[in-house]
Formats: sequence, C-alpha cells, structure tokens
Amino acid sequence: MQPFTTVTGVAAPLLRANIDTDMIIPIQHLVGGDRAGLGAHAFERFRDQPDWPLNRPEYQGAPILLAGENFGCGSSREGAVWTLQGIGVRCVIAPSFGDIFFNNCMQNGVLPVRLDIAAIRRLAEETEAAPGNARVTVDLERQVVVTPRGEAIPFEVDPRRKAALLEGLDEIAATRRQADAIATWQARDQAARPWAWDSVALP
Repeated sequence: MQPFTTVTGVAAPLLRANIDTDMIIPIQHLVGGDRAGLGAHAFERFRDQPDWPLNRPEYQGAPILLAGENFGCGSSREGAVWTLQGIGVRCVIAPSFGDIFFNNCMQNGVLPVRLDIAAIRRLAEETEAAPGNARVTVDLERQVVVTPRGEAIPFEVDPRRKAALLEGLDEIAATRRQADAIATWQARDQAARPWAWDSVALP
C-alpha cells in the first residue's frame, strides 16, 4: 500500500454525523466492478443536493476529509475506503469512526485521525474562510494536524500501526517480512511434533 508520511492540501468539510459505508458507496457498485472506478460513485445519493459540500469545485480532489461523529459506521465493506481513495482522500479527521472502517483505513493507507468536534469545527471554519486556498497538513511522524493558521493539534495513533503506515505495510506485507522466522519456527515445531504436520506441506 502507499506509505503515509505527510499530506498537505484542502480539507473538505463534511460534518454530518453517522455517514455510513452505504452512503459512501452503494453495494451495487461493489459487485463485478473494478475498484479503480469506485470513486465515480462516491456519495452519489447526495449529489443532487445543492448544499452537499463535496459538490463544490474547491473541494474536488481534496486529500483530507473533515467528518462528523461515527464516520464509516454500518457494514464492513472495504470498498468504502477504496472509494474515498478514488476521489483522492488520504486522511479522514473525525471525532469517532466505525470500528471496522477504521481498521480498513489502516490496512489501505488512509489515515483516520480522531480529534474532538470543537477542533474539527475550527478546522472547517478556517477552511471555509478561504475555500480552495486554505491548506491543512497532517503529519503522521509528528502526530499533529496543522491548521491553515498554523496551530498544531496533536493526535494519538497506535505505534505499531503508525510504523506500518509510514512504511506502507499492510498486515500481509508485515507478516512476509517475518518469513525466515516463521520458517524456522515451522521446522522446529515439525521436528518436535511430526504428528501435527503429517498433512501440512512446508513451503
């Protein structure tokens, strides 16, 4: 997956609570299609709403999404993260996330940042003061979100997941890095318990 270090760009404000994964991408677009084309269907049920923030040209391709409480709740579809990537999103900042969506973000190189709603509203206000021109920076190494006015807001992230994101490693890639250690353990265990390996072919 693509490593995440620092992202700077426009932050699109979408401060509605309980945006679920079906709102991000309807299930019919996840059947028999190509994940590369999912961005074209992002939030499509809202596109005819004149006040829908993501319809505004200044927020097209924004790499940062400012969201409300419980973002990504609902079903466990990984396609919701792929869809956000398809419209250019690298980071979602929200007070809280659906647990499975949060994990799917981490597995696909999208950084989910938890900040309190007051801080997110300040970010949105600064962004709206200069729409399309205000820039937000999300620095994973330093664990800060830098507002358009230069305020650095710290955030927490699990150290193991931080390291994986910085290196661009999902769980499969991280496991493959331990291939030699795994093979050594398998050989030792096979010698100690051959009966348990009768039907297992070692690589």
